[in-house]
Amino acid sequence: MPVRRLVRGLRFQLTASYGLFFTLLLVVLAFILRGNLRSSINDQISESLTSDWAALKGYLKIERTDGIFKPNWYFDDEDVDENFIVSRLKSLYIITDEQGKVLQMSPNYEEQFGVDPVARITAVLKAPEPLFRDVIGKDGQPYKVRSGFVYNEMAKGENHQHKYYVAIGRSVAKNRELLQKFTWYCVSIIPLASLVGGLLGWITAGRALNPVMEVARTAQRISGSSLSMRIPLRGARDELDFLIATFNQMIGRLETSFTQIRQFSIDVSHELRTPITIIRGQLEVALFTAQTTEQYRDAIVSSLQDIERMSQIVRALLLLSQAETGQVVLQKSSLDLAAIVTDITEQFEIPAEGSGVKLSLSGADQPFMIEADRVQIERMLSNLLSNAVKFTPEGGQVNVRLRKRESNAELTVEDTGVGIPADHLPHIFDRFYRVSSPSSSASPEKGLGLGLSFVAWIAKAHGGSVKVESEPGKGTRFIILLPEGMLGEPGNERNLIATHS
Repeated sequence: MPVRRLVRGLRFQLTASYGLFFTLLLVVLAFILRGNLRSSINDQISESLTSDWAALKGYLKIERTDGIFKPNWYFDDEDVDENFIVSRLKSLYIITDEQGKVLQMSPNYEEQFGVDPVARITAVLKAPEPLFRDVIGKDGQPYKVRSGFVYNEMAKGENHQHKYYVAIGRSVAKNRELLQKFTWYCVSIIPLASLVGGLLGWITAGRALNPVMEVARTAQRISGSSLSMRIPLRGARDELDFLIATFNQMIGRLETSFTQIRQFSIDVSHELRTPITIIRGQLEVALFTAQTTEQYRDAIVSSLQDIERMSQIVRALLLLSQAETGQVVLQKSSLDLAAIVTDITEQFEIPAEGSGVKLSLSGADQPFMIEADRVQIERMLSNLLSNAVKFTPEGGQVNVRLRKRESNAELTVEDTGVGIPADHLPHIFDRFYRVSSPSSSASPEKGLGLGLSFVAWIAKAHGGSVKVESEPGKGTRFIILLPEGMLGEPGNERNLIATHS
């Protein structure tokens, strides 16, 4: 099992890939170098034999002597260089006539190759270019032989020249030995180099994967109580830094979500505990002190009111759960947004008047046709108006305005209330997020912090958007854009529901 885990590990696979690639690279490079070396050696030997051939034509003359043609060598016996050159030429050579009759042949040539066959001699005499061939001598050593022809010297009165076959050779054993040594060096060095490369690859892969392992180890240590942990960036600005930054962002989002859920749990427990405690107290008091039917009735009525509050909390939680699991489908139809806005605004006139807030509507005198779910649009506007009236002090004003903006219907709900601090604005549409307003003169019923997040979801589900502008002490403005006469973005319909906060 440990071996299997090692083989399946990313570090082993990277090292194996590095090692295989490095080995293949060395093998290919060795083959290329060996081929170049072999070609260079062959060219060098061929050039050397060509040079010897040119020297041979200068020293060798085939002349008629005593009525027959014989080869004669002409050179200065006292010249050391000429003696050396001619000795080298005569060490491995053969001269024949056109019928293959040997005129001269060195003992070494005869010993290693014997007399060349007539067919080869005839082919060489007919060939326009000299021929080279590689031969293994009888001593087992490699040789290279150059074959060609020369003409005889014409005497006075002669008008015809004969061709004579000449072959000279040279041992290439040392050259082949050099090539063989190079091959053995490659065979010896490549495995060692591959081993060293694999070791370096193992070390490099380990160092490269250290940040990844650090991410894994950090992920193992992270729990609901340690979401503040972050992995430090390496400063290389590479893929690993991008991975670490992405992981840290993910942990940050999780930390935010956990904080919101924890706060939500506290709020819910508080919201449920308070009415349960009140109900229990009222019923206990009625049980021990109530003496008339009217006293029992008052206790039951008060308890029912608190039970209704708990029911609202439970319904809100149920609707939130349905929205998150995609169980709600928007029922879209062609609607007049102006008529809906007018109707909902009129419903809030009495609560606004009771709070001493002036409520006004403008721009709803012409139709604004949209494709939308009437229930959700009404709930979205109800949430906005409820918050606006709730957080606007007595003597304040709430303005609702509807107008056309390009291909959208723009709905604005603006109040002169307490406003929202700037540091809260980026989170105002987050789930469970609530802004405490200690400066407000109003004492609104504490909600769950779901209303505005539902407003944002409803706008998005209908293909629109919502944004907020606010200044503490001066008021807040919510601006909603909805496509006029168009369906919302597909795929969002199953994610939306709204309720009063």
